[in-house]
Amino acid sequence: MKIYCIANQKGGIGKTTTATNLASVLAHKGFKTLLIDADKQCNSTDTFRAKTKDTATLYDVILDYDHPLDINEAIQHTLIGDIVAADPLLKGAESILRNDAGEEYFRLKDALEKLTGYDYVVIDTAPADDKLLKNCLIAADEVVVPITADRYGVQGLADLHRTIQQVQKRSNPGLKIAGLLMVKYKERLKLTQETEYVLKQAAFKLQTKVFDTKIRESTGTQMAQAERTTVVKKYYANEIRKSTTAEDYIRFTEELLRGDK
Repeated sequence: MKIYCIANQKGGIGKTTTATNLASVLAHKGFKTLLIDADKQCNSTDTFRAKTKDTATLYDVILDYDHPLDINEAIQHTLIGDIVAADPLLKGAESILRNDAGEEYFRLKDALEKLTGYDYVVIDTAPADDKLLKNCLIAADEVVVPITADRYGVQGLADLHRTIQQVQKRSNPGLKIAGLLMVKYKERLKLTQETEYVLKQAAFKLQTKVFDTKIRESTGTQMAQAERTTVVKKYYANEIRKSTTAEDYIRFTEELLRGDK
């Protein structure tokens, strides 16, 4: 089982869109895929049409110290895909996770060790440097970092790099940064030499690469979000004739999988 964590401590960078569409492509390719929403905003949960009330969520799996739930019992099988839903109660994660010799950082990893029947897990994270993010990084095999193709998109990468280095040093030495994924890319606006240099320098410092695939913007993405689905799923279902965003996420997933071989 391979576990991908989608992370960037800067908000509005396209983490949820990347996580949900990556999960959709993997599932369409025939891989048994589980999406985990670790963001209290519950955007991936909403996209997958999952429930947050009167049902088991990620909160019950990793934050209920008295009666932690087996992760297999928290999986919702929706029309969009399989998901462990987020919960607004995750906003209290920092205070709930106890300082018990660092064991609080391994709660998601421990939970995933009980997961059965899946080829891939995709984790959507919140734009924050906290114990919940560290839980996700410790549980993951690889990190995908969505980033906008401009100087401002690089802001916050230094903090993320430090967090990843701490996790690699202390808790998960096998954690790998799969690469920086350029999102919200506008094809007509060619990358300037300066911007290309900044992105390559950022990738070099993180000891990774910039993915060849760039995710272009399209109106189909907004339409899919409004309909609580993924643009990839609409594309595969022939509900939209053409979508540069869906095509790009399919190419990105194939590039990601090639890098794993």
